[in-house]
Amino acid sequence: MLPMAPQRNTGMPMPAHAPDMNDVVEVPVQMPVDEWREDVSVIASIPGRYMLANKRNLKGDRCQFACRIVNVSLDAMTLAAPVPGPLNERVIVYTEPFGRLHGLITRLVTNGFVMSIHASAHTREKLRAKLAWLAKQKDAPDLPDGRRHARAVPRNPSATILLADGSTTSCLVIDFSDCGAAVSADLYPDVGTPLAVGKMIGRVVRRFAEGFAVEFVAQESLAEVERKLASVDSAWRPSPMALRRQ
Repeated sequence: MLPMAPQRNTGMPMPAHAPDMNDVVEVPVQMPVDEWREDVSVIASIPGRYMLANKRNLKGDRCQFACRIVNVSLDAMTLAAPVPGPLNERVIVYTEPFGRLHGLITRLVTNGFVMSIHASAHTREKLRAKLAWLAKQKDAPDLPDGRRHARAVPRNPSATILLADGSTTSCLVIDFSDCGAAVSADLYPDVGTPLAVGKMIGRVVRRFAEGFAVEFVAQESLAEVERKLASVDSAWRPSPMALRRQ
């Protein structure tokens, strides 16, 4: 894995000081699954960042990855995430509506994992209020957000990256437009690297703390881009020179 590039603004705020994972209080390993849905449970699509306690880059720093919270309750949440950890791995997650939450991976699911939430009584009461408010927003497809931009969030954020050597790796699409996408993966290619995300061919134009940006070779409609990003076809390969002529 290549060293991580300096953090840049990706549209999702980070705290001024991101605490070291060592300051996370250990969470009991046994978390009864039957108790997860105590009180409010919300199906959502909330962008965020996460770190795994034992996932580090070549410099020894903990890696950051983008994620989306797809289900959250007072005791647990499910993340769509490009890099899962082992069971009982400590996780710390940053999101705009919830701030910092942390806990342990309790179950692996397709394209992500379920984690417990360890919180003080005060933090849990604030989380309860947030969840109750979110539960009332049934007619709103996304959380209210003061930012307005031309980028869209895919309904299915999971995708596959294809490199010029034929190797593939899973990724999470943070957002996309008609001419590019921001992705997060256990991969930090150099700027200029040709690759395909799903069936969208492009090249890396920028790297940031939790991923990199890809500029597509061809501009297409948002609907077509979203369809091709999520396309899964193990037999599909671009023309021999398509990933080498960027």
